[in-house]
Amino acid sequence: MFSLSVPVVSRVFRSSRPDRFAGRLPMLCLPMLCVVALCLAPVTGCARSAASPVAATPAAALPADSGVLLAVFGTSEPEALAAYEAIAASYAKLGVPVVWAYTSDIIRAKLAKAGKRPATPAEALDQLAAKGVRNVRVQSLHMAAGEEFSQMELGVYAAVLRQPDRFDSVRMGRPLLESEQDMNEVVAAVLRDFPRDRRPGDGIVLMGHGHADGRADLPMFAVRDAFQRADPLVFLATVEGSLDFERALAALRARGVRRVWLAPFMVVAGDHARNDLSGPEEDSWASRLREAGMETTTHLKGLGETAGVRDVFVRHTLEAKQDLLRVKGVD
Repeated sequence: MFSLSVPVVSRVFRSSRPDRFAGRLPMLCLPMLCVVALCLAPVTGCARSAASPVAATPAAALPADSGVLLAVFGTSEPEALAAYEAIAASYAKLGVPVVWAYTSDIIRAKLAKAGKRPATPAEALDQLAAKGVRNVRVQSLHMAAGEEFSQMELGVYAAVLRQPDRFDSVRMGRPLLESEQDMNEVVAAVLRDFPRDRRPGDGIVLMGHGHADGRADLPMFAVRDAFQRADPLVFLATVEGSLDFERALAALRARGVRRVWLAPFMVVAGDHARNDLSGPEEDSWASRLREAGMETTTHLKGLGETAGVRDVFVRHTLEAKQDLLRVKGVD
């Protein structure tokens, strides 16, 4: 079972010497151009359930002496850990060592005040090396390749460069939402996992995080449109970025929706889900919907608690190709 009693958390790597990597990091993150295709492509197969990659792919599919580093944003909400426990159970089926790291320095600071000492990504790599692991899969549990993912990727690469001989390979698994297949599987899994007591005519508002500078806008808009094609009464909005709650509220009013389900579109149902989404404060989404005359019901379940979403993460781990020990264009 996942537990914060072991080192599982990390800081975001922010170099005080940005020129240190000049000429050595050509561009580790994949271009976001593929997201444009998601915005234009129709959703196909959302109603179909894909076979679990854990069940379909034996642990032997990983190289010998393999281990997995799960890099998560993190949470300080004890109730939200259910998502991480479910993810840990899925990865245990691979039969290889698994260690955890958080990428939020804010969450790390909160946990430190509570007397917990989780691991940074560099420390998590140390743990895998101590276990005799030679082939590492670093799996991002981030939603998309935004700022947190980029900082984590650069930090792991820097740690690998410091001791390049201790591993034979260090492959980076991509975050949740990258391809049309990812989008379709996630949309189908979320809708399939929703409570069955949702009545005809009930709306759903999903809260994503987004980014203040709009760096997550394209994938979030693509996923919003995918949900709309699958179910016109499902609306995705984000805490930050252009896909704000006002858009969803206007759409709900236009459709005459009287009852709304609120759920997080985040890996864990943490602080945002329990306060900004469903909290009693007057500016929470729940309060604003009630002020608009709508009845609200909450479904506080992180995406990590949904089997189909976990399957996408595991598939990305098994399919990981980018080896940080063999970055093209780097001497």
